[in-house]
Amino acid sequence: MNLLIFLQDNLSTALFLTWEHLWMVGLSLFIAIITGVPIGILITKNRQLAQKVIGGANVIMTIPSIALFGLMLPLLAVFGHGLGKVPAIIALVLYSELPIIRNTFIAIKNVDPAMVDAGRGMGMTKWQLLREVEIPLAIPVIIAGLRTAAVMIIGIAAIAAYVGAGGLGVFIQQGIARSHESMVLAGALGVSLLAVVVDLFMGFLERRLTPKGVKA
Repeated sequence: MNLLIFLQDNLSTALFLTWEHLWMVGLSLFIAIITGVPIGILITKNRQLAQKVIGGANVIMTIPSIALFGLMLPLLAVFGHGLGKVPAIIALVLYSELPIIRNTFIAIKNVDPAMVDAGRGMGMTKWQLLREVEIPLAIPVIIAGLRTAAVMIIGIAAIAAYVGAGGLGVFIQQGIARSHESMVLAGALGVSLLAVVVDLFMGFLERRLTPKGVKA
């Protein structure tokens, strides 16, 4: 009951923070996609490079998010962006890279060699093979990586409130500081619901973009 009263009294703020949260996650995921997918494709041609890149992404994943924000504060403060959305988005992009790069790499490497050979037999160039054979067949696994990254950074974005980035984490941060249970619950439930909705949407997208032949 207290939660419903709190939401009624703060509906406009809740909607704004939800939009702010989605904006941060969406921008971070977009940047991670346009960098991570090409990297994932590139490292399929070099196993040693693949081990180094995926190993580096694994190391970043082991750093607690609040510690990563702390590491970036003095570095970005030199450019006047020690607090706010800039460090938050950089951190979210870094955390997104591992599932995106890894899934892209695995997906491309696991494309049936017979399909690739058939494409070569038809006279396709390397670029045509990648665009018309390998990427379409790899789409389900690539999108699964995007799905994992999206759900994961929705939760991490809540911690970004502690560096002044906004989002639904503001309710959690301020609620803890004020011992306001309804405020904390509103933020936590908002993040959870957002993760569920995004996961369902990404699942729908995965089904829609998977070629019919792959589904079969």
